[in-house]
Amino acid sequence: MSLQGVPSPITTAAAAAAPARPTVLVVDDTPANLNLLAGMLNKLYRVQLAVSGAKALEIAQRSAPDLIVLDIMMPEMDGYEVCRRLKADPRTRHVPVLFLTALSRDEDETAGFDAGGADFIHKPFNPTTVMARVRTQIELKSWHDALRDRNAWLDQALSAKLAEVDRLRDTTLFVMVALAEFRDTDTGNHIRRTQEYVRVLATWCAAQPGAAADLNPENIHELAKSAPLHDIGKVAIPDHILLKPGPLTADEWVIMKTHAIHGADLLQRAADRLGADAGPMLRYGIEIARHHHEKWDGSGYPDGLAGEQIPLSARLMAAADVYDALISRRPYKEPMTHEAALDIIRAGAGRHFDPLLVHGMEALQTELQAIAHQWHD
Repeated sequence: MSLQGVPSPITTAAAAAAPARPTVLVVDDTPANLNLLAGMLNKLYRVQLAVSGAKALEIAQRSAPDLIVLDIMMPEMDGYEVCRRLKADPRTRHVPVLFLTALSRDEDETAGFDAGGADFIHKPFNPTTVMARVRTQIELKSWHDALRDRNAWLDQALSAKLAEVDRLRDTTLFVMVALAEFRDTDTGNHIRRTQEYVRVLATWCAAQPGAAADLNPENIHELAKSAPLHDIGKVAIPDHILLKPGPLTADEWVIMKTHAIHGADLLQRAADRLGADAGPMLRYGIEIARHHHEKWDGSGYPDGLAGEQIPLSARLMAAADVYDALISRRPYKEPMTHEAALDIIRAGAGRHFDPLLVHGMEALQTELQAIAHQWHD
C-alpha cells in the first residue's frame, strides 16, 4: 500500500488551523491579574478567563484550549491540583500548562513539573516574557498535535495494510483447502469438524498447569485456522491412489504417505513468498501438514519424531483427525460411536497420541460430540 500522493497530516493540520486563533485559558483568583493578562494576549489569541480551579476545569473539559495559564496559589483548589486533574483527563491531557506564581523556591518548581506543568511565569511578570513563553508553548502543542495526527494516520494505514495481508492469506487458505476438498470428495465436513476439535482442545491445553506460553487466544485462533491445511499435500497424490475405493497396496501406501512432505513443502513455498507477512498461521500449517501422522512412540511418519519432539500443533491435529475418521462414514467402513472411538483413542495414549491430549478429549466429550453433531455429514 503506497503512501505516495497522500497529503501529510502535519501539512493538512497546519493549513486547516491557520485561520483560527489559538485559545488561551487564563486562571487566577485575582481579577486585576486576569484583566492584565487578557489585555496582553487578546491581540493574538482567543482568551478565556476563570477565577477558580473548579471553573477552569469546567471550561477546559467542555472544550479544550490550546494553552492554560494557571495561578498556583488559589483558594479551595490550588494550581497543582488543577494541573493534576487536567493531566488525568484524556480530554485535556495534552494541553500545556504555564504556571503563574510568585513562588520562587526550587521545590515549588519541582512540584509544578511533577504535577505536569510545562513552564513557569513568575510574578511580577514581564509582558515580553509572557508573550514569548505563551507563543513557544502554543507552537509546541501545534506540532505535538500534528505528530499525534500523523501517528494516528500511519496507524490507520498500517492497519489497512495488515488487513490486506490477512485477506490475501485467508483467500490463499480458502483456495488451498477448496482444492484439496475438490480432489477428495469423501471428506464432507471433516475439515470443519477437525478445525473445531483442534480449537477446543488447544483452549483446554492452554488452561492446564505448565501450558506453553505462546498458547494464547490469538495463536489458538491462528492454529485452528491452519488445521484445514493438514491434508493439502494430497493434491500431489495421483487420482488412482487418492480415490481408490479399496485398500492400498504396499507401494501405493508409500506414495500416499508422501502427502505429508508434499503439503509441508507447498506451504513452505507460500511462507517464503510472503516473508515476514506469513504469520503464525502458515507456520502452524507447515507443522501440521508434515507431522500430523507422527506418533508419540516414534513409529509415525515422515520423520519418526517422538513425544514432545512432535510440534503441539501436529499432536492436536493427530488426535482430532483420528477421532473424526473413526466416527465418520467412509466408503470402506461404517461410522463408530463416540464411545467406541474414544476407547480407541484411550488405547493409543502414550503410543499413538500425547497422553495429555487424550485426557483433554475425555474432559471435552460433550464439546466433541456437539461439534460432530453440528457439522455432521
